[in-house]
Amino acid sequence: MAVRRRHRPRVVVTAGPSREHLDDVRFLSNGSTGRMGIELAREALRLGCDVTLLLGPTELAPPPRATTHRFVSTDDLLASARRAVEGAALVIFSAAPADWKPARRLAGKPPKASGAASLRLRPTPDVAALLGRSKGRRVHVGFALESGPTGLARALGKLDRKRFDAIVLNSPENLGRGGGLALWLEPRDLRARLRTPLVDVEPLPSRTKRTLARAILARALALLHAPGV
Repeated sequence: MAVRRRHRPRVVVTAGPSREHLDDVRFLSNGSTGRMGIELAREALRLGCDVTLLLGPTELAPPPRATTHRFVSTDDLLASARRAVEGAALVIFSAAPADWKPARRLAGKPPKASGAASLRLRPTPDVAALLGRSKGRRVHVGFALESGPTGLARALGKLDRKRFDAIVLNSPENLGRGGGLALWLEPRDLRARLRTPLVDVEPLPSRTKRTLARAILARALALLHAPGV
C-alpha cells in the first residue's frame, strides 16, 4: 500500500552492527550484516516514504535514494538517532548494536601479551529505550533476536520496557540471508501500557529479507493510523 505523496511519512531505520573498539584495530561486534534494515529502507522508499537510514559497518550498499548516515559505535548510533528522529513518524530499530563495550579504549595496537588476559566491560546505551522515553506520537517498531523456550517472554519484556508499539521476534536463523521464524507482536490496545500487555502474535513470511521487510512495513505503516497512536 503506497502512501500519497503529500502525506509522505518520514521513516527512520537503524541497521547493521556496531563496533566497540578495544584499540585502534581490535573491536567487539556481532554477525549482523545490515541486510534487514537495508531491505526495510528500500521497501519504505518503494511505498513513497522519506527515509533516513542509520547504517553501521557493513559491506552492503544502502539504497541510493535514502538519506544515509553511517555510525560505528553504539554511542555514535545514539547521537545520530537523536537527531534523525526529530519529526519522524515511524522509527524501526533493526540495528544490532553491541551490548557491551570496553571500559577503556587503548591507543594504537598494543602487542599481544603472553598468557591469559582479562577485559573490563561496561554496558552500551540502550538506544531504543532511551528514545522511547520521549517518543510522543512516533511509532516505534523493534526487533528481538531470541531463541529457546523463554524467547517469547524476553521479547514481550522488550516490547514493554522499550515502549515499542510492536516488535518482531526473530530467530537466529534469520541472521544473514533469512528463512527462520519471525513473529509480529503487537499490543491489542496501544492506549493501555501494561507491564505484561496482551498481544496479538502473527507469523511473518521470512523466506527472504525482502519478503519479511514488505510484511513488516505494511504492518508498521498501518500503526500510524491506529487509535491512540
